[in-house]
Amino acid sequence: RMELRRPGMTLGDGQLYNTVVTAHALVMIFFFVMPVMMGGFGNWLLPLLLGSPDMHFPRLNNFSFWTLPWALDLAVVSLFTESGSGTGWTLYPPLSTYLYMGKSVDLTVFSLHLAGVGSIFGSINFIVTVRGMKLVDMHQLSMFPISMFVTGHLLVVALPVLAGGLTMLITDRHFNTSFFYPVGGGDPVLF
Repeated sequence: RMELRRPGMTLGDGQLYNTVVTAHALVMIFFFVMPVMMGGFGNWLLPLLLGSPDMHFPRLNNFSFWTLPWALDLAVVSLFTESGSGTGWTLYPPLSTYLYMGKSVDLTVFSLHLAGVGSIFGSINFIVTVRGMKLVDMHQLSMFPISMFVTGHLLVVALPVLAGGLTMLITDRHFNTSFFYPVGGGDPVLF
């Protein structure tokens, strides 16, 4: 709104806007919605609803929790590195390739890798807890443990695919591959 109140650029340039959009989306999805909905409510309610004293693997749970501050630190540092990671909330090429962005995109990609690892381990813990610690048949459970069980499976399937795409992006940026470069035979839509 401040930018649109008069013609011309008021608060910087388009890169600042793209950086704010990228940071807001990644922080909200990977560092608020997934940790609070899955991690917070899941770790609190799942043992209560299953009648178990704790999650099946508490140390794995602890590991998945402590990956988040490190990943969030990398995401925040990427905001202030060079001109920020202004790739939009999806990190689509060509905006995320080395032709447009520098080290800030690398920090963002490593941040998402680390957050994804923590989410995968947390999801495995939810799946094992629901499978191994339920006292009744699966069809007699309430909806919350079933939803955590299904969401855990979805995250275990989807996050390695995201990690593969991010790894391909890193290799395009630093190791001269052409997964997303049309000049080298790649396809930006592949991301």
